[in-house]
Amino acid sequence: MAELATLPTRRDESWRYSDLEAVASVWPVPAAEVIEVAAGESVSRVIVQDAALDAVAIRDFRVVLNAGATAAFHVLNIGGQLGRIAIDVTCHEGAHFELGGAMLGGGDQTLEIVTTLNHIEPNATSNQVVRSVLGGRATGSYLGKVAVARDAQKTDASQSVKAMLLTRTAAANAKPELEIFADDVKCAHGATVGELDAMALFYLASRGIAPAEAKVLLLQAFVANAFAGIVDEDERGRVEAAALAALERMLDLSLSHREREGAREAQPSGKGEGG
Repeated sequence: MAELATLPTRRDESWRYSDLEAVASVWPVPAAEVIEVAAGESVSRVIVQDAALDAVAIRDFRVVLNAGATAAFHVLNIGGQLGRIAIDVTCHEGAHFELGGAMLGGGDQTLEIVTTLNHIEPNATSNQVVRSVLGGRATGSYLGKVAVARDAQKTDASQSVKAMLLTRTAAANAKPELEIFADDVKCAHGATVGELDAMALFYLASRGIAPAEAKVLLLQAFVANAFAGIVDEDERGRVEAAALAALERMLDLSLSHREREGAREAQPSGKGEGG
C-alpha cells in the first residue's frame, strides 16, 4: 500500500508524459488486478477503456505466467480526460505474452499504455503491437520496458509501435526500452510517428471514394493489426466497431479543429490603415 500513497511526479519514468493534475484528482488509485496463469494454461483479456471524456480512468494489471503459460491482452483505449492502462508481466520458462493495443484520442485527451515485461527464466517470448491515432491536442504515450534477467537465455521479445497524427497539435510519445542481462536473446523494437499517406488518399479519391471515407478506411487498416489476434469473432467485431466509431468522431473533431485554426490564422492583425 505504500506505493499507492506516493503521488507520482515527472521523475517517475512511467508517468513522465501523464496528466499529473488528473492523476492527483483520483489518487490513490485501486490496487492492480492480479492475474496468475497456471503452468501450461492460457488466458485472454479484451479491454475497452471508453470512460466519459471528462473522467479519469486508470487501470493496472499484474500478470504472472508460470512455465509454458500464455496470455493475450487486447486493449482499446479511447476514453477519459486521462485514460491509462498499465500491465506488468512476469514470464517464467517457456511462457508467452501477447499485446495488441490501440489508442484513439482527440480533443485534450491524454491516453497511455504502459507495459513492463519481466523475462526471468529461459525460452519465454513476448510480442507487443501498439497503434495510436491522435487528433486535436491529444497526447498518446506508449512506454514499454522489456527486462531480461541473467538466467533468461533464449528470450525472444519484440515491440512494434506506430502512431498517426491527424493534426499538428497532437503529440505521440513512444519509449520502447530494453534492459538485457542475458547474452543469448533476440530482442527487437521499432517506433514511428507519421501522417496519413497523401498518395494513398489520392489513389482512393481516384476510385471515387470520398475524402472522409478514404481517411477512415486507411485508419481502420492502420489499427487493424492490433486486434487481429482476437479469436472470438463477435468480440473482435465489438472492438472494431468501437474503434471505428472513435475514428469517425476524431476525424469530425480534427476537421473542426483545423477550421478553427485556419480561421484564427486568417484573422486580421487589428492594425488600421493610416490615421
